[in-house]
Amino acid sequence: MITPSYEQLFENNRRWVESELSLDPDHFERLAAGQSPEYLFIGCSDSRVNANEMVGMRSGQMFIHRNIANLVVHTDMNLMSVLQFAVEVLEVQHVIVCGHYGCGGVAAAVDGSYHGLIDKWLRTIKDVYRIYHDELEAIDDPELRHQRLVELNVREQVYRLCSTSIVQRRWGSAMGDHVHGWAYDLRHGLLKDLEIDPADEPARYIYELDGL
Repeated sequence: MITPSYEQLFENNRRWVESELSLDPDHFERLAAGQSPEYLFIGCSDSRVNANEMVGMRSGQMFIHRNIANLVVHTDMNLMSVLQFAVEVLEVQHVIVCGHYGCGGVAAAVDGSYHGLIDKWLRTIKDVYRIYHDELEAIDDPELRHQRLVELNVREQVYRLCSTSIVQRRWGSAMGDHVHGWAYDLRHGLLKDLEIDPADEPARYIYELDGL
C-alpha cells in the first residue's frame, strides 16, 4: 500500500523543480549536458549529513560517494571506481573525506557488541583504534574519545587515499593540497578542517604506483 508520505515525495519534487527553474530557467538543461565538478566528497551514509547543503553547493558542483563511516577500502571496487572516474575523467581538483561526530558506525566498531554483517565493514575502524590505542585510551571522557576516533578515522582514510596510484599519479608530492579530511558536527552544523597533510607523516602511507 502506497502511503501518503511516499506520495508526498513526488509533490516535493515538483515544488523543488519549480523553485530551481525560478532561479535558473536553464538549470536542468545545463545539468543534462554534462558535469564538471571541482570536488569529490567521500562521506558517511548517515541521513543527517547532506554534502551539497552543508557547503552551499548546487547539483553538478560536487561528485559524491557515501558509505558507512566514510571508509576508503582498497578492495571496494565501488569506491575505487568513483575515485578513478572523479580524478582521471572528471579531473576534480579536491578529494574530501568527511566524517561526523556522533557517527553510529564509528561507535559500533568499538562498542564490543555483535552487529552482524556490518562488523566486517567496520573492521577498518577497529584497526584505526588499534593504531591509536594509547592516545584514545588516555581520554577518560567517552564522548571526547569518540570524537577523537572520528577524527583519527578520517586521517587514516586520507592516508589510504594517498596510497593509491590514482591520487599519486595525478598530484604526486603535492597531494596534500588536494586531498583533505573534514569532521562535521551535527550539533551545530559546522565543518572542521582537520588539516591533514600526508607530507607530515610520509611513513603512514605506502606508494603503490603499480597498484590501485
